[in-house]
Amino acid sequence: MRHTLTRSLDRSATTFLLIVAGAGILLPLSNLLLPASSPLHVPTYVMTLFGKYVCYAVLALSIDLIWGYCGILSLGHGAFFALGGYAMGMYLMRQIGPRGVYADPVLPDFMVFLNWKTLPWYWYGFDMFWFAILMVVLVPSLLAFCFGWLAFRSRVTGVYFSIITQAMTYALLLAFFRNDFGFGGNNGLTDFKDLLGFNVQASGTRAALFATSCLLLALSFLMCRAVVRSKLGKILIAIRDAESRTRFLGYRVESYKLFVFTLSACIAGLAGALYVPQVGIINPSEFAPGNSIEAVIWVAVGGRGTLVGAALGAVVVNYAKTLFTSGALAPYWLFMLGALFILVTLLLPKGLVGTWYAWREGRQRAALSLDADSAAFEDSGVKPHMAE
Repeated sequence: MRHTLTRSLDRSATTFLLIVAGAGILLPLSNLLLPASSPLHVPTYVMTLFGKYVCYAVLALSIDLIWGYCGILSLGHGAFFALGGYAMGMYLMRQIGPRGVYADPVLPDFMVFLNWKTLPWYWYGFDMFWFAILMVVLVPSLLAFCFGWLAFRSRVTGVYFSIITQAMTYALLLAFFRNDFGFGGNNGLTDFKDLLGFNVQASGTRAALFATSCLLLALSFLMCRAVVRSKLGKILIAIRDAESRTRFLGYRVESYKLFVFTLSACIAGLAGALYVPQVGIINPSEFAPGNSIEAVIWVAVGGRGTLVGAALGAVVVNYAKTLFTSGALAPYWLFMLGALFILVTLLLPKGLVGTWYAWREGRQRAALSLDADSAAFEDSGVKPHMAE
């Protein structure tokens, strides 16, 4: 594994990790140490906004891992992101205790409002942080494993798999909208106060959450790079390019798909868990199929099958969304997003980073070819003709 990690750190990967590390260190320090009057001071709301972008970048990495390298197009990955967010939200709700509106030491406010008498059994244990983190990883992974086992065993592929993943997240959307489901219904979970005993609204806590998000992005990137640069990654690419031939060679394609799909869901769940305390709310709208489709657009814009491009696409598209949805162009953002996806598909099918990689490799090949021709010319002993 150490050899695989070392081999996977080429120049682009190292540059990406240095940028993430620099942002994870410099932005919190600028927010905490510099006065508000300083031109280098980063306001808390800006740091929180970029913390949300970083969580989206982790989600994009999880999608690129299965779509870019294994050919599995999931239009329901937002479900795993939301499940991880709900698991963290349940922990944060249990930390409120008697400080809620109804001052109930056990029941969250929405349960008191709906006349719930006892805490549901599936809320037990969420008053402990380690249990909540375990559920953040276990619940999305278990759902992905069961769903993937049934789908891949039945050899559901292509557009049919995309449709049933979209149906899965829509079914969860309808379920979480119900008030009797025990997750806050339409309003979801909000009014968070503490995280590990620290005020979630404090600048120090916000800075720590941003730094942790950057750390998660770096670790997720390293894990995905280790997977795609290993022998397992070569098999995943073979499945993407020629699944029938790979199966004919004796590989159990279903097992490889199931593994990478479950790993991807685990990464998405962790991203959702860090997303919730930074935005301060989690509700059923996170399960909306449109969110999952938008995440696929991030990957396509940045560059499918590049990892760096997926993360960059998530940050760029969401930053553009923030700019264009706060002014006169807000009603037209979805049209602009759709137009962006169409233009990238037609003009830059490899995405921004993928096109850059292809251009760079073309220049390198041209330079090597020129050097080879020059060497062959010199070895031939023919002297160039000099005009008199």
